[in-house]
Amino acid sequence: MKKYNVGIVGYGWAAEAHIQAIDATPLAQVTAVCSSRPLDPAALAAKHGHPLRVFRSLDEMLAQPDLHVVSVCSYHKQHPEHIVAAARAGKHIIAEKPLALNAADMRAIEQAVKSAGVAFCVCFELRFSSQFLAVRSVIDRGLLGRLHYAEVDYYHGIGPWYREFLWCTTKEDCGSSLLEAGIHAMDALLLCIGDEVEEVFTYGSKSSHATYAPYEYPSTTSTLVRFKGGAVGKCASVIDCWQPYYFHTHLVGSEGSLLDDRFHSQLLAGVPRTAWSRLAYKPVDSGDVHDHPYQTQFGAFFDAIDRGAAMPLTGIDEAARTHDAVFAAMRSLDLGRPVRMDEIRG
Repeated sequence: MKKYNVGIVGYGWAAEAHIQAIDATPLAQVTAVCSSRPLDPAALAAKHGHPLRVFRSLDEMLAQPDLHVVSVCSYHKQHPEHIVAAARAGKHIIAEKPLALNAADMRAIEQAVKSAGVAFCVCFELRFSSQFLAVRSVIDRGLLGRLHYAEVDYYHGIGPWYREFLWCTTKEDCGSSLLEAGIHAMDALLLCIGDEVEEVFTYGSKSSHATYAPYEYPSTTSTLVRFKGGAVGKCASVIDCWQPYYFHTHLVGSEGSLLDDRFHSQLLAGVPRTAWSRLAYKPVDSGDVHDHPYQTQFGAFFDAIDRGAAMPLTGIDEAARTHDAVFAAMRSLDLGRPVRMDEIRG
């Protein structure tokens, strides 16, 4: 018998991937779904291979005493309300990105989670990808030395071939290119540098192609990031491109550099300066949520709950730092000037 029963809030593309990944972990299973749409319990059971209770009211689902964890997969603008409600109900929380569309809602989420003392996991699942586990291993072993420059960029055309295009194009429902998708690149940049952000400066533009016309905000942004320790980074979020999905990663340090799956370190004897060495990992190369490493991440989350430990890599503190950097970038774009992080956090 698995220990933790999980309820899903919102039943769409991400929720289906969450159910599959959670059910595959040794400690938890999804037992309930809450959706604003009417769902047929029999059809859900047939699709997912086991019974699922269906709720139309989140409060009713949260009132179930045998529900231990809530996975928030609802629309972006609903995330703060749903996360805060789950925290106040004493449920541990998994939440899809973005957690919030503004800094004030992010502060409310932080306060609710920490006051309730519940475990928390944000879906920055790429931290658990084989690519970034390998990249961090190269960094942690000192093969690149002290990083002083990094580029992590997100390229993925998000058009009407995705259902979310109906709502992710609006400022009210999504807000920015970074909040829609590029936040994964910003999070990976912060992961690689491993330092606090001091200031950001963002420019934006937009494709002239008619397909991307519905976007109400600059669907391409480029953000320069200055870190407190002196390092500089760049994060592009390009969701109006015509090309295969590409998660560009270029790190430059005092002892070497890394470019996607290639690296060079002058600390390795016998390797010429003109040659790259290769890392044999599965690259981040798809925007399909079913290809993301949710199972690895969620397995770590339930294991942390079981041990009474904090969630590694993607807890509430990591979530807040990355979101705050994004909110600073959005403010910079609006104001046309650099924005310091103390303007966001106060």
